[in-house]
Amino acid sequence: MQTSSRANRIQPSPTLAVTAKAKQMKAEGIDVVSFGAGEPDFDTPDHIKMAAIKALASGDTKYTPSSGTLQLRKAVCRKLQEENGLEYEPAQIIVSCGAKHSLYNIFQAMLNPGDEVVIPAPYWVSYPDQVLLADGKPVIISAGDSSKFKISPQQLREAMTDNTVAVVINSPSNPTGATYSPDALRELAEVILEHPTAVAISDEIYEKIVYDGREVVSIASVLPEMKERTVVVNGLSKCASMTGWRMGYAASVKSLAAAMDKIQSQSTSNPTSFIQPACIVALEQSRDFVNMMVEAFDQRRRRITELLNDIPGLTMDLPEGAFYAFANASGVMGKTFNGVTVNNSGELSGYLLDHAKVAVVPGNGFGLDTHIRLSYATSMENIEEGLRRIKEALAYNASHSSHTHCAVRRWGGWKNG
Repeated sequence: MQTSSRANRIQPSPTLAVTAKAKQMKAEGIDVVSFGAGEPDFDTPDHIKMAAIKALASGDTKYTPSSGTLQLRKAVCRKLQEENGLEYEPAQIIVSCGAKHSLYNIFQAMLNPGDEVVIPAPYWVSYPDQVLLADGKPVIISAGDSSKFKISPQQLREAMTDNTVAVVINSPSNPTGATYSPDALRELAEVILEHPTAVAISDEIYEKIVYDGREVVSIASVLPEMKERTVVVNGLSKCASMTGWRMGYAASVKSLAAAMDKIQSQSTSNPTSFIQPACIVALEQSRDFVNMMVEAFDQRRRRITELLNDIPGLTMDLPEGAFYAFANASGVMGKTFNGVTVNNSGELSGYLLDHAKVAVVPGNGFGLDTHIRLSYATSMENIEEGLRRIKEALAYNASHSSHTHCAVRRWGGWKNG
């Protein structure tokens, strides 16, 4: 049976693939320590669950407006005003089945064939593929350890062209935890504003998971002109530990919101009806829960960073936000362990899963093949045991080879810059 060129040009999500394989091995009775999942290991708070149970019991099981109920969109507006200083009307809000769905709708509503979207790397795995699915062209800017995985205004200026439609900003970042300061965002915003039709797509799903007193703001708020030139994306998966509930939202100008609403009405229709009252509760009553999670994640990030840096060939700095350790593994590339030569992040991840029974996500899916991602949204016991296994598996080695990467890449080839 025929498959489309659209489907053939993208890859499956490597994070979901690693997590699925680790779960399958566990189901077969194999003792696997998994650092793959990009979701908090805390349960959804009971008061949110009870709100959904109450809605379900009261018969809240019918279609809603495709963009979400008016009550929920008003709650999103209150959140954006109170927490981010951004004023929106309900007509500017589209609630979708997760922030990933929101991003998909944005690219489908915004891009025409050949339109360019600038994406800083390392990036969340779905950004380039979602752009490709909308017939757009991902333009990748590489930022490595030396810049703490943050792009500079000059890099952005060199990457943007007359074909640039959007720039993706993800702060705090998956997979690195990199977090842009308000001043740094302001400098990037100034570059975006040099292009009259370009906008920022600001993925803020990790905004509340930050450490060491960092100030996190939306790029939509750093300059008066930027709000009209920004699409804000957020949701409840991370801050309320509601990954499986599938609730995300986008805030934008009315014309784009209307286009997204039209697309969503022809795809999923509405977000699940009986979770929407619970999402209002989650938006308004989750502060203590988030603080508890961040405190636990903070302890884990310090421990996993310490343990990773104690393994020869692996290095990393303390993450600034989110709950991922993005470790530089270039020191083990080209070496042989237990008869297995590791030349890239995929081979390293495969070796660790086969020989150490530890699941990590290869960095190639995030645009940086010299690294691996470990989620520390897991117990301290798993962190201790998993890193012990990794250290043991990387204890013996032989030859070494070097790897380099370029700074700017347009899909289909590298461009120096």
